[in-house]
Amino acid sequence: MLFDDMEFGTYDRAERNARKAYELYEDGHMTQALVELDMALEVNPANSAWHFNKGLTLDSINRFSEAIAEYEAALELSPGDLEILNSLAVDYTRTGQYDRAIATFEYIQSLDSHFEPSYCNRIITYTEMSLHDLAEQMFYLAQQLEPDCALCYYNIGNSLFARGQYRRAIQCWLRTAELEPSHPQIHYRIAQACWSHGDPVAAREHFLTELRGNPGDVEVIMDFALFLLDLGDIDSSREKFRRILELDPDFAPAMFYLGEIAFNQGDLTRAERLFQQALDRDSSLPGPHYRMAQCALANGRPREARTCLLAELELDIDDAGTLISMGTMFLTLGDNDNAIGCLLRATNLDMTNADAHYYLGVGAANKGHLNDATQFFAHALDLDPEHFGALRDSAFTYVAAGQMDKAAERVRRARTLLPGDSRLRTLDYSLRLIRLTRRITDALQKLDPRRLLRHSR
Repeated sequence: MLFDDMEFGTYDRAERNARKAYELYEDGHMTQALVELDMALEVNPANSAWHFNKGLTLDSINRFSEAIAEYEAALELSPGDLEILNSLAVDYTRTGQYDRAIATFEYIQSLDSHFEPSYCNRIITYTEMSLHDLAEQMFYLAQQLEPDCALCYYNIGNSLFARGQYRRAIQCWLRTAELEPSHPQIHYRIAQACWSHGDPVAAREHFLTELRGNPGDVEVIMDFALFLLDLGDIDSSREKFRRILELDPDFAPAMFYLGEIAFNQGDLTRAERLFQQALDRDSSLPGPHYRMAQCALANGRPREARTCLLAELELDIDDAGTLISMGTMFLTLGDNDNAIGCLLRATNLDMTNADAHYYLGVGAANKGHLNDATQFFAHALDLDPEHFGALRDSAFTYVAAGQMDKAAERVRRARTLLPGDSRLRTLDYSLRLIRLTRRITDALQKLDPRRLLRHSR
């Protein structure tokens, strides 16, 4: 009896640990729940349900790779379990392992073609793969099994939003809200779609609805503040950014945008202070170094401006406009190599941006590479035939290369856009003189000197 009590006592404690973990999970205490599950699994590592529960707990705190390991362990103990397979496929999607996700969903379908989640969750996998036709196919297959699945409408709404079909996305997400009013951030998603669709009144309404239910959601407050900033409601947006900092004093993006407001209002001293505070909280945040470079350049501190630009250049910049602006600042500072580096990165992001090609032409001309400059200016004009800078500067480049006719043609086109430009007027006058002189010289060269000598006798 003594040994029986010891054995069953150990397993009983493991069961209690597992039950305690469930209670902690339900109360939102995920770290403590994991401790209890680990204690239970230490006693009985062959319990598939506990591995599965640990996977769910890890998912709730975004530790997806660790969750995958738990689901795979659970699956070894319970092969063919549809719920485990479905959770595993979802996490394969979350970690970008799309081929494995699709293979797992298809395996579920082969086991049970009526298991609706295998279609519902595949919508997101195909959406992230940009295979939107297949995403819609999964939606309609899921609808045949469960026509009122709120998650299906939510998932296909994401696909529609990604394609810019905002009106249809709104319809789907409204249906989600109708079927499941407590769906996480559903009014936030509707607000984003309304904003993108050009309906600010509806967007504001859904932002406020979301925040009434979740007043402390920093992500939603941040996007609402950006929405208000986009509308030009500066005071309200400033108030939202400050509210974020009350909730999370170390939230660097809110500090940065407060700096943006000060910068746009011309208060560069305050802006610089706020940008520095944002960097103090997150040194890898894109934006503050760039803005501080602009402030330094405006205040006559070129060396500091260059230092800030180089710091920004180390970050992952995914906006072509920012890179072009940085390139122009490097050009102003006489740093052609870093300017060209910025501008080439901009063209990789947006090959159709005429400004990027124009400033590449400026950088090449500064280095004396006139042929390269001419080609960059020509490409800028292919993209935007009325790009004034490319017309004007290509004219000067052609003059330097001795191609006066091409220079005159570019001047003529540029002057139709800006007739009062004094530099163009001077260049136009000079080109007319050069062409007139050349015609006189050509005419003199065609005269027969012997005829002139005969007349002089």
